[in-house]
Amino acid sequence: MPGLRELAERTPPQRERYVDLLRALAILIVVLGHWMVVVVTGGARGLNGFSALEVLPWGRPITWFAQVMPVFFMVGGFANAASLTSHGRRGGDVQDWLLDRSARLVRPTTALLVTLGAAALIARWAGVDPAQIGRMVWLASIPLWFLLVYLVVVFLTPLMHRLHRRAGPAVPLALVGLVAAGDVARLAFDAPTLQLGNFLFAWLAVHQIGFAWQDGTLPDRPVVAVPLLVGGAAVAVLLTVAGPYPVSMVDIPGAPFGNLSPPTLALLALATAQLGLLLLLRDSGNRRLRRLGPWMAVIAVNSVILTVLLWHMSAFALVAAAVNASGLFPLPRPPGDTVAWVLWKLPWLAVLLMVLGALVAVFGRIERRGAVPSRSRWTPRALCRPRLRATATTVGYAACVLGLLGVADAGPADHGPLGLPTAAVAGFLAGAALLRAARSAVDRRAG
Repeated sequence: MPGLRELAERTPPQRERYVDLLRALAILIVVLGHWMVVVVTGGARGLNGFSALEVLPWGRPITWFAQVMPVFFMVGGFANAASLTSHGRRGGDVQDWLLDRSARLVRPTTALLVTLGAAALIARWAGVDPAQIGRMVWLASIPLWFLLVYLVVVFLTPLMHRLHRRAGPAVPLALVGLVAAGDVARLAFDAPTLQLGNFLFAWLAVHQIGFAWQDGTLPDRPVVAVPLLVGGAAVAVLLTVAGPYPVSMVDIPGAPFGNLSPPTLALLALATAQLGLLLLLRDSGNRRLRRLGPWMAVIAVNSVILTVLLWHMSAFALVAAAVNASGLFPLPRPPGDTVAWVLWKLPWLAVLLMVLGALVAVFGRIERRGAVPSRSRWTPRALCRPRLRATATTVGYAACVLGLLGVADAGPADHGPLGLPTAAVAGFLAGAALLRAARSAVDRRAG
């Protein structure tokens, strides 16, 4: 592959570099947020933990600045719309685009699941308590909930993009209405099951905004950006301060109601304010990224951004286990003096960054290879037929999504030799294999 400097110099002038910057910043903020909010405790019975937001109420308003998953889905909508449009102009079909996207998402995830399973097997063989193994593997697999939703959104992108071209802003407005209906069912009728659709409706609505941003139907002029920023922030304040929604934009374990799982109208209001701010900063951001140094840094982070997201809680689990086993220094837990606790977190974060850097150095190559077409020695000839390849693509995505759903739904307990539900892991790996075979058929046909 070309070097970093060469990639930066070869970047087309029309590329929206600001979007790449936002993607990198969003994921890095998520990583730091998780590292700060998760508190681990140790003792004779092994590791345990809780959320710092449970005991630090002053941290809950700060989550308004740390909750940047809407930004990632907006950026994802922009990037997916640009990629799909470009693919169509070159004569490519929807299935091939989906297969290309799957390589960038599924390969790094496969590496994580296989590694976690192997580590669980080794730990069990070494005599580690199975309950502790399950807890640590669960902790390391927390980022997979995001990938589960994003895979569904990517699979629906061709359909939703067609709806965007036909109906424009009516699509996200209808999705927001469905989110509102889910919230009403939860708050007024105590029917939380009816709110589960918000996991899809809310993130699809935010993703649709990225479509409008990409094709210019959402102008970035201040006359549009300022009302979005002010109006979204005002609605979020009303819903949380005067309304029934919690202030925290990150779920607090044990709380009866949260804004993230599933997403609520309050989170969408915050997303609207974030959109206004991003549009206001767009021109200045693009100007700064015309410089070679900052743009090279953005390219470097984005080349391994999914690896950073997937492995950051594995780094946390490794450091927590090592510290607990060695007893060299106490695990971070909020004391009465919160300032001292925050300062104690600084060396903790430094160690986590070093461990994550080592993991990215090892596994980041897999993500980079996912961006380059690769051929498999084993490619069923039947998958060269468009209809069968389309079916394989759908089944492969479905198997991966269902597998990740099984993993995400598993709690911190003993789930067998792999530390995670065996059937869920097997389902994901089967879907990944099917997608790889279908993708190889595309490469074979092109060759």
